[in-house]
Amino acid sequence: MTFVAVSGGLTFPVCAQETGVAGNDTVPPVPVDSMQTGVFLRQPDTLRWPEMKDVSLFRPNSRRAVIYSAIFPGLGQIYNRKYWKLPLVYGGYMGFIYAVTWNNKNYQDYSRAYFDLAGEDPNNPDSWHDSWLSFVPAGREPASYLTDANFKSRLKNGRDFYRRYRDLSIILTVGWYFICMADAYVDAQLFDFDITPDLSLRIEPVVSPATRYTASLYGVSCHINF
Repeated sequence: MTFVAVSGGLTFPVCAQETGVAGNDTVPPVPVDSMQTGVFLRQPDTLRWPEMKDVSLFRPNSRRAVIYSAIFPGLGQIYNRKYWKLPLVYGGYMGFIYAVTWNNKNYQDYSRAYFDLAGEDPNNPDSWHDSWLSFVPAGREPASYLTDANFKSRLKNGRDFYRRYRDLSIILTVGWYFICMADAYVDAQLFDFDITPDLSLRIEPVVSPATRYTASLYGVSCHINF
């Protein structure tokens, strides 16, 4: 039987007698090449090496991530492999687009009613437009609203209100577009940024003994390591 002892980078064969089949023969020691043994000991784990190699090969390019995000919203997050951000990206776009559509529809209704009311002929009720008649309360006489200054003011205020929020929704949509581009850029830059070493929070009790001037104190101490 042969044992191999490694010390200080050198390999020494240590031999022990082993009895053969007949009981009289001894097996001679098998020489060990110290150079080959050192190379063998330095071999990486073949089961984990392909996986580690594949992970280390991918690193997103920040410029490419911004270009992808500018071409199509969310494509930069897909390129960075941050798939969990896609619901946030598209959810934000859906919300802003809905706000733009809803405010624009109400703006168009109030604007059309305001301009149609200003050009109506009081002597020809058959030519009156439905755009402003839909704003007249049920059971009221529409003819009385032709000269009602408060009614005209309400239509004008409604038009200005929804136009303001429509424009604001458009600005927020454009802002969300640039925020998604910036997010793709930052994700690509910090893709392999390591924040794991010694980032912890410790909470432990604290007891302060009594002195001549203060009583004993009991509390909690928080330590943040970063």
